[in-house]
Amino acid sequence: MAIWFTKSRSISQYLKTKIGFLEILNQRCLNSSFQSNSSRTTSSGENCRTPPPFLGDSATLFVTRRFESMKAAKQLDSKYDSDDDEDEQAMDFPGGRVTFTSEMKFISESPEKRIPCYRVLDDNGDALMDSRFEQVSEEIAVKMYSAMVTIQMMDTIFYDAQRQGRISFYVTSNGEEAINIASAAALTQDDVILPQYREPGVLLWRGFTLQEFANQCFGNKADYGKGRQMPIHYGSKKHNYFTVSSPIATQLPQAVGAAYSLKMDKKDACVVTYFGDGGTSEGDFHASLNFAAVLEAPVIFICRNNGWAISTPITEQFRSTTFHQP
Repeated sequence: MAIWFTKSRSISQYLKTKIGFLEILNQRCLNSSFQSNSSRTTSSGENCRTPPPFLGDSATLFVTRRFESMKAAKQLDSKYDSDDDEDEQAMDFPGGRVTFTSEMKFISESPEKRIPCYRVLDDNGDALMDSRFEQVSEEIAVKMYSAMVTIQMMDTIFYDAQRQGRISFYVTSNGEEAINIASAAALTQDDVILPQYREPGVLLWRGFTLQEFANQCFGNKADYGKGRQMPIHYGSKKHNYFTVSSPIATQLPQAVGAAYSLKMDKKDACVVTYFGDGGTSEGDFHASLNFAAVLEAPVIFICRNNGWAISTPITEQFRSTTFHQP
């Protein structure tokens, strides 16, 4: 304790004599500046605020001295790092020996450039030489294309019905049909799906009929949820498709739990969960990734970045410059 008191006195004296930091932050100086210059009265009697003088030329001096103080602090840190015993500059945590620093910064392993979008075909539809192109049969290709067109037509009809007031709510999958169908085609019926709002194509691929979609949206007596859910909150135990949950990203930790259950039962299956870029702003997302990594759960996270989290653009969600743009 005596060592730290000695350091405190040394730092304070250094700042006072070499930088004048205490003088800059002297409350009496600031108070006098505000009292004498914070307002003025015009000829009309209006009280107009004027900036205090230290926001003029003094601002430059303040900033300069501020950075000088930071530089001085680093010099002091290096001084004490070299003078003091190593044991006083680190602490043994359960995870290992941790040293101290006065510098706060973000350390990222992300690449400097944005993450590129993966593709297997060029602009002419020809397979790229370096891609992992998997040739599918004509039957599967036609089925995939037909399913994508069907989803688009279904969206158009149900969206119009919602705008006409026939159903209360609807969310389309425009532009995301391929994500639905391609990912669904790569899975088996034993794989479990925990969707968000825009994955009806996965359920369609697994055999859910258009009539069953309509039953759910209209909440009629044939609806499996008996009208207790909002429209587009599909679910089917038969097709291993968990019912859509309204709150954003709540399906992610549930997916990890379901995947861990499959692992414990030694089943040859995995869990796939879908979410949007907005879902990554939720705490559930970060907890789920860590949960899955620790348990080594057989779960696949598919993020659909369409640029918007309902009404919030990705530019207002993320600081990262490596986030893939839509």
